[in-house]
Parts: sequence; structure tokens; C-alpha cells
Amino acid sequence: MVGVVVGGALLAGCVEPAPTSGPTSLGSPVEGPTTSVPTDPEAGATTGPAVVQPSGPATVELDVATLATGLDVPWGIAPLEDGRSLVTLREEARLVLVDAGGTVTPVTGPGARQLADVVVPQGEGGLLGVAVVGASADGLDVALYTTTAQDNRVLRARLTGDTLGPLTAVLTGIPAARNHDGGRLAVGPDGFLYVSTGDAGDPRRAQDPDDLGGKILRLTPDGDAAPGNPVDGSPVWSLGHRNVQGLGWSSDGRMFASEFGQNTWDELNVIHRGANYGWPVVEGQGGAGDGFVDPVAVWPTSDASPSGLAVTEEAVYVAGLRGQRLWRVPLRPAAATDADGVGEPHALLERQHGRLRAAAVAADGTLLVVTGNTDGRGDPRPGDDRILRLTIR
Repeated sequence: MVGVVVGGALLAGCVEPAPTSGPTSLGSPVEGPTTSVPTDPEAGATTGPAVVQPSGPATVELDVATLATGLDVPWGIAPLEDGRSLVTLREEARLVLVDAGGTVTPVTGPGARQLADVVVPQGEGGLLGVAVVGASADGLDVALYTTTAQDNRVLRARLTGDTLGPLTAVLTGIPAARNHDGGRLAVGPDGFLYVSTGDAGDPRRAQDPDDLGGKILRLTPDGDAAPGNPVDGSPVWSLGHRNVQGLGWSSDGRMFASEFGQNTWDELNVIHRGANYGWPVVEGQGGAGDGFVDPVAVWPTSDASPSGLAVTEEAVYVAGLRGQRLWRVPLRPAAATDADGVGEPHALLERQHGRLRAAAVAADGTLLVVTGNTDGRGDPRPGDDRILRLTIR
């Protein structure tokens, strides 16, 4: 079994690794880029009218402004339609709301108190990813990736104004560790919740289809394995990952993921249903002949350590921690291979704001970038950590 999926109490769970040899397949991966959305939930195939495919310029210029300051180890950011953004603070296990004017408001309520009790920050773990999985007149349904004393869990609660209701568990039993802890959440164009998990320091997990570690998972908002997944009843969407930290989609349906390498190569991948991305057999490019999917861009680990990413009509923007820069990868129309659909990466904001943790597209189309200098590995500057607002021109 791959874990414990529940819709009520915060149940504990764990997954033991099982060694494997050679690439593992989860069924028939999609051949070539996905070029239309949404995904048919029953068949896993793409349906609906084709959309105009993006084609970004080779370079852009940025206008940079500071939106908010004084944040303690911010990690995840979810822009809201009303112009606010919901931000997680990893070490404090707290949520805050940042409005369009930069005012920071703490989130309170029973769910906030439960987070303080259940989250156990350790190393790269704590209160991590955040995503909005539903909305109604009563408020927003919010999903949160949390590290506990036993595991990583995806929790859900209703946000009304700045009040968080009681937490319920969506998925438990994700392996947790001080390093390679995963944690990004995102809702895809198909309406399902995607979850990135790390190998939790045991590379064998990534190739084991029955282990939740080293994967991208695809769930319904209630925590069930999404219909159309490669293996019926399994939440696993793709495998062979070391530590995916960024998830996003272009308007033509291509799914992108940024991933920390071990010692040599960090990666940007295009994610396909059921595909295997090679870890720990392959780091970087060179695995396609062995049945793995190669990344579309790689960087030396000293230049990137890619964390969150944002996808606009013209490019993928990847926040770099160790590299202290924002990598821009121009988008081209989807073509015969994934690599044909991206241009040459180039660096922006190089060493201007220190470590960069997350990126997201705001409701007004500007780019929000979260710095990561207060996490114990950076050199905090006055006002850190902060949220930057970037206008692309």
C-alpha cells in the first residue's frame, strides 16, 4: 500500500522503503508534450479545444519592488483572486496573509492553533506548501503540506477571511526527513491536487512505485487517488524524483517541475503521466536510452538549487536558493521533444536579493518572488525575508 488516505482525523502513517533495480514504469507514459487541457479524469487523456501555445522572447526586463518584509522563513505562497497571498512560515508553523499593499495579517482560528500543535519543524521540514483547492461563498478550501513527528501530511481546512477552520487530513504517511523533504502543492488545470515528495534521504524510495517518497502525486481534493492516474487506486503520477520543489503548468497544458540534484546537476523537467525521471540511477541528462525521461534544462548545483517555480505565458521562472538568482527559461510552442519547447535559460536578479525560495503569478499578472535568507543557510539582510513584486516587460 502507498499510504493512508483519510478524510477526517489526523491519523499517523509511515511507508517503509523497498529496494528495486532498474527503471520502474507506472503504465504507458505520455509520448511527447501535452498540448491541450484539461485532462480527462477517467482516461487520463487530453481533451477539449487546443489553446494558443506560448512563445516567449529570449530575454526580458524586470521592474522590481518590495511588497512585504520581515517574514520569518517563508516557504510557500498561494496568490488569491482578491489580490492577497497566503504564505506559510516554515519554522513558526504559521500562516499569514499579505495584501496587495504589503500589509501582513496573521491567520488565526482553530486550524492555526492545530498547526502549531501538529507541525514539528526539522531541517527542511515544517509548514511547507500551500494551495487553494476550492472556493465558495463561505471561504476558501486550503491544502497544506506539513511535517509532523511521524511523517509528512497533506491537511485541509476552510479559510474564512483571516480565520482558519479545523484541520482534516487529506493524505498521511509521506516519508519525512531533515533533508529531501519535498513539500510543494499545486492545483493543475484538471482541477486535481499535485503533491511533490522527496526521497527523505533514501534514494531507493524514488524507484519503488509502492512508496510515496520521491514522487509527484495526483489526488482529488478529498485525498483519493485521482481518476486517470497511471495505476488505478494509486496516487502516484510520476516517479524517479529526488526532491521536486516546484510545480506549474503552461497554458498549453505542459507540466513543469524543478528538482534538486545531488552533487552535480539540478533539473527542470516536463512531467508526463506515469513517466520515470531516473533518480537515483541518473542525475541530470543521459538516461533517455534507459527508459528514463531527460530534463529539459540542467544547472550545476552551485548555480541553482531550484526551489519554487512560476509559469507565465512566455517563460518558466525558477527560484534559486544556493544560486541566488531567478532562472528564466523561455517557452516555445510544444514540438517533437520536450527540449524543443524551451529556450536557453538565463539568470535574473543574480545575487541581488540573496536566496530565492518561491515564485508565483499574482492575480494581476505580476510575478511574486519569496526570498529565503532566514532559513539558517543564508545571510539575512535588513528586512529579510521579503516578498518581491516583479513586473515583466
